Amino acid sequence: MLSITIKRIYEPPTGHDGYRMLVDRLWPRGVSKEAAALDEWNKNIAPSTELRKWFNHKPELFEEFKSRYQEELKSCRTELERLLTIAQQQKLCLLYGAKNSEMNQAVVLKSVLEKMKKG
Repeated sequence: MLSITIKRIYEPPTGHDGYRMLVDRLWPRGVSKEAAALDEWNKNIAPSTELRKWFNHKPELFEEFKSRYQEELKSCRTELERLLTIAQQQKLCLLYGAKNSEMNQAVVLKSVLEKMKKG
């Protein structure tokens, strides 16, 4: 069974988070490494610097961001498969720094992983 959650890095860690993976390319402001309590900081799976700057968390650009990020993820097949393995063995918590909980890369990444699992 696949177990993937998403959570803002600014929320405190809990014992229910499972494997905590930051999926931002930049370290979130104001969060210490100790407070983040990460198992992994995966910059490789994060959106490219160019895509991140272009999107700039503007809601009106999210659909295009989603499409472009999914395209970028196609070159990360091995890494995506590793994340699926983690999510099948334990809960995988994808952490992000964006303020918008519905329009960020963790939402897109979770969707991509779930689609991969289905088929």
